[in-house]
Amino acid sequence: MLEEQEWQFLQQLEETIYSNPFSIDPALLAVRFPGLPGNLEGPAVGGHYFSVIAEPLDRLLSGLAKRGITRLQQLSGREREWLKHGLLFRTYHHCTEALDSYIEQQLAQPDRPLPVPFASTVVAELERGGFSGREALRYFGFFFQLRRAYYFIDRALVGRTPSMQALRRGLWNLLFTEDARLYDRYLWDRMEDFSTLLLGETGTGKGAAAAAIGRSGYIPFDPQSGGFKTAFTQAFIATNLSQFPENLIESELFGHRKGAFTGAVDNHKGLLSRCSHYGSLFLDEIGDVSVTVQIKLLKVLQERRFTPVGSHEEKRFSGRLIAATNRSLPELRKSGAFRDDFFYRVSSQVLHMPSLRQRLEESPDELALMVRLLLERMLGGPAERVLDQVLHIIQRDLPAAYPWPGNVRELEQVIRRCLLSQRIEPQAFAAVDDAPIDDLALSARELMARYCGQLFRRYGTFEAVARHSGLDRRTVKKYVEMPE
Repeated sequence: MLEEQEWQFLQQLEETIYSNPFSIDPALLAVRFPGLPGNLEGPAVGGHYFSVIAEPLDRLLSGLAKRGITRLQQLSGREREWLKHGLLFRTYHHCTEALDSYIEQQLAQPDRPLPVPFASTVVAELERGGFSGREALRYFGFFFQLRRAYYFIDRALVGRTPSMQALRRGLWNLLFTEDARLYDRYLWDRMEDFSTLLLGETGTGKGAAAAAIGRSGYIPFDPQSGGFKTAFTQAFIATNLSQFPENLIESELFGHRKGAFTGAVDNHKGLLSRCSHYGSLFLDEIGDVSVTVQIKLLKVLQERRFTPVGSHEEKRFSGRLIAATNRSLPELRKSGAFRDDFFYRVSSQVLHMPSLRQRLEESPDELALMVRLLLERMLGGPAERVLDQVLHIIQRDLPAAYPWPGNVRELEQVIRRCLLSQRIEPQAFAAVDDAPIDDLALSARELMARYCGQLFRRYGTFEAVARHSGLDRRTVKKYVEMPE
């Protein structure tokens, strides 16, 4: 039997470790676990408390061991559950550094799953606590997923404003739900049914958010090979649908058989076939696809089956779908360009990416933080020597209320301009109407070409021009590339 102080500690531990780490209240943690600073922020909240909790947990488990309680089977009911969570957390804490190092190694060698030399030690520790071999292997896979999720959600998304913290919370919930006990009991092998829709302006980081989800799915450990079933670096497949002509999108998604159409000289494996059971497929610019393609994707999401172009053989899609668009879905749905039934099926969860304007309104200090982090990525290390210089150029050459229409992607290019030429050319950011179109002799095609060209010079991408002009991306590209 557990003493009252013991089960109260384990109960508080359970409530904490299964919570969303980006939702944790530092003040509440300080009450639950004396000794933890109450003013932690950012990644410290999601990671530093491990060491603070681990020390009293080790003392508690050592005390139980002296009384002969070392395995789950020696307790029953809620006490057994509390001990289970304590043993899981202790083992998880013991292997976090090894898992983080393994993640870095796999990123450096992305082409194949790497062996996991410490796996047998982790599994053996769980088995000593009373977990079956099957349970121990599953929880080791869960530990690996937790570390990857925290790694990619915290590091891949730059910024610390309230809107960015809300985004991190939302991404974590997409992977584990708000209370990971629900995920542990029922959903750990069913998350492919939860599709995701990311909305936001161009350059807000939808691809980075999608990659954080796609690289953080559950991957089982294979004791025979000594590694995980697949490398997480190969589990995420991404494509931008607006880059393909309409007649090739279906082939790219579903694949085709040899001879299915002119130019199909070989069988082609589409993206749906290449996505593994443990992987995710990211379809960017989903708002640009035709109603016909939407209907076929709807069938994939509903029935998990699809047919390659020119074939009668049904195949199964077993991965998770993530979609994104920078276009206005209410307008697309109202016009009939985006089907309601497809929207409802693709949006188990909808996340809105905050614009850079919004983030700077929440905290002007966000700009300096982002410039520092982006510089570190560009330069491969600390960038304090050039940080002040880049910030000075931005403040000198851009208006105080500059709207950053290209968002983070635009900021990256601005930083590169600062590094290359020590200044930002004003004409690169001129307003669209600074060169009025007043030649009445222009044809409609020439007017559209000039208009799209001006938008492109301001915003820098076909996608942004499409959003601001109301045209589709392929039409924009045609006008922008028209010879003058």
